[in-house]
Amino acid sequence: MKQDKLETITKLFEGKEIRSVWNNKEEEYYFSVVDVINALANPKDARKYWSVLKTRLKKEGSEVTTNCSQFKMLAPDGKMRLRDAMKTSDILRLIESVPSPKAEPFKMWLAGLGKERIDEVFDPEIAIKRAINYYRNRGYDDKWIKARLNGILDRNKLTDLWKQSGINEGYEYAILTNDIYREWSGMTAKEYKEFKGLRKESLRDNMSDIEVLLADIGEITTRELAKKHKPYGLSENRKIAKAGGEVASNTRKDIEEKLGENVISKNNNLNYQYIDDNKKLESTVS
Repeated sequence: MKQDKLETITKLFEGKEIRSVWNNKEEEYYFSVVDVINALANPKDARKYWSVLKTRLKKEGSEVTTNCSQFKMLAPDGKMRLRDAMKTSDILRLIESVPSPKAEPFKMWLAGLGKERIDEVFDPEIAIKRAINYYRNRGYDDKWIKARLNGILDRNKLTDLWKQSGINEGYEYAILTNDIYREWSGMTAKEYKEFKGLRKESLRDNMSDIEVLLADIGEITTRELAKKHKPYGLSENRKIAKAGGEVASNTRKDIEEKLGENVISKNNNLNYQYIDDNKKLESTVS
């Protein structure tokens, strides 16, 4: 995996090698615990250090160790060996448990993040400014950013309406979203991301203007149809979602007929690409 420009937790460790595995099923990165321990504490034997720390954390009743999985990772001898690994949220909790001076900068960083999020509760504009600055730093112009923020607002209007229509579980929102996407793109949202070579990155941030337009048409039409017909429950809402996606599909056909080409593209806006095949990496996680 190309890590020099990839914005994952590995960038926090200033060049230290932190092996990671992408779990496609969970859509989560898992990071080598021993590598993190080695970067933070630099012990003579990182695996023994982790064994002692794990025993101590278990005695203290910490849930960190229970969230530890095992993945096969490339060892120094060139062979694939099982290694303890944790996803980002658990790695950050582990950092707070490491009694090492080298861990203090990370703990301060985490404390700073916590303060930022609390400040945003009192003043949500801070979060909006942070998002705008993030997009500007990624090279998006203000016109695109404005359209993106409006798209997020429109999406929230739809999910709010779904909630009023008896949709409560997270997987139900995913089913309805996939119904819309499948109608006009032929793919679920997850399949679409894989098609574009994405993992945790936002799908819409990596769409062309036409792709974003089709996604918006599908969701806005679904919302307006739901307002009119007032479906309730997953089954009724799925019919409406498919109808909204069908409108976007018809729009896509019209555009493609005029252009004479397919408007669904593998192109993305990433400045890096994934070059490893994690399907070859076996995991003990079921």
